[in-house]
Amino acid sequence: MSIIKPSNVVGTMELLPNEQILFDNIKSIIEDSFKKSGFLPIDTPVFEKNEILLAKGGGETTKQIFKIASESQEISLRFDLTVPLARYVSQHFSDLNFPFRRYQISKVYRGERNQKGRYKEFYQCDIDTIGNEKLDIKNDAELPSIIYEIFSKITDEKFKININNLKIINGFFESLEIENKSDILRIIDKIEKIGKEKVIEEIKNLKIDEKKVSKIQSFIEISGKNEEVLDKLYKLSISNELFKQGVKELDTVYKYMKIFSIPDEYIKINLSITRGLDYYTATVYETFLDNYRELGSICSGGRYDNLASNYTTKVLPGVGISIGLTRLFYKLLEKNLFKKIKDTLIDALIIPMDENCLEYSIKLLNLLKNSGKIIEVYFEDAKMKKKISYADKLKIPFVIIIGEDEICNNRYTLKNLKTSEQFSLSYDELLNLI
Repeated sequence: MSIIKPSNVVGTMELLPNEQILFDNIKSIIEDSFKKSGFLPIDTPVFEKNEILLAKGGGETTKQIFKIASESQEISLRFDLTVPLARYVSQHFSDLNFPFRRYQISKVYRGERNQKGRYKEFYQCDIDTIGNEKLDIKNDAELPSIIYEIFSKITDEKFKININNLKIINGFFESLEIENKSDILRIIDKIEKIGKEKVIEEIKNLKIDEKKVSKIQSFIEISGKNEEVLDKLYKLSISNELFKQGVKELDTVYKYMKIFSIPDEYIKINLSITRGLDYYTATVYETFLDNYRELGSICSGGRYDNLASNYTTKVLPGVGISIGLTRLFYKLLEKNLFKKIKDTLIDALIIPMDENCLEYSIKLLNLLKNSGKIIEVYFEDAKMKKKISYADKLKIPFVIIIGEDEICNNRYTLKNLKTSEQFSLSYDELLNLI
């Protein structure tokens, strides 16, 4: 019989147990932060009808979705959590309370091109607040505060939540009577890669009037501290209503982000953030690690006018943020940027010295488990060195050695594998230490 070489599908992540424990603990930190802010959990099916997934017309999405062979229905694996959310809210509208605040942490599937750090199967962690007909702008300030809390817990690296409002740039272009604004925005979006001079050069190649190019250049060069950027925007004295509304909204969101206790050094008003122009309509967010900009955005999102226009006539404005957890985990693990977060489950390993000590060891196991500890007994016949090595490789911090002396004296020998210290303890002392 031939042996098949075992391998997982390219573009999927499989972790060893200690890495999986770390991953799960990061996921728990994210979920706990979502819950603590009053967001409600939902769990949509991993597959949806093609008519739901492709409601916006297909295009690139058609190439990326994984279709499922089915005789009864045309269905595919979900490629994000936003489309299922739109379907969910439309379908269950009459049973939901608005604003509807939901979170979902689930796997999604995309036909991504094979490359390092990109995955075909990956976890997304999404929060959205959805309104019925309207949604107060202050909601846009709350989501970044949750992101600040999460990243402060998982890394010591400084990061910035970059924020902009697309009404500003759209209103600015309207004031200049520029029609091909999407082409200009695509060029501006490259500013970090190619620099301001190249951006202006490419804009000039679009055959735009020189006076307008000069105004665009002045606009993209607006910089400084957050209050300074806002002050410069107000001083432009642009009469376009969309522009004025965008500046006012950005000012309000920034003000409330600080009220939500985000330190100012973690916020950056960045007028070059123009992501998702075809979807987001006002506030947009991108989060970057200060010293690792090359990693790209580690969290993004924004405000949209109508979540579910393809599935209902009701107007459902919302704001949301998404963390691509699998890719984020890969990048932070590769750079060793995580805080010291627990990557082992087991609190202690009980080692009986021989068969006669086994019953006593199991009784101790039951006592410790009932006290909320995660404990394992080493049952195999092996030398002490191998037993200690087993615990060490699993990053178990303590071993509890049970021999005849321990049984006779009703004591327990505890060894700290990090410090090599060894103690003879009563049960209460043992429980306190581990």
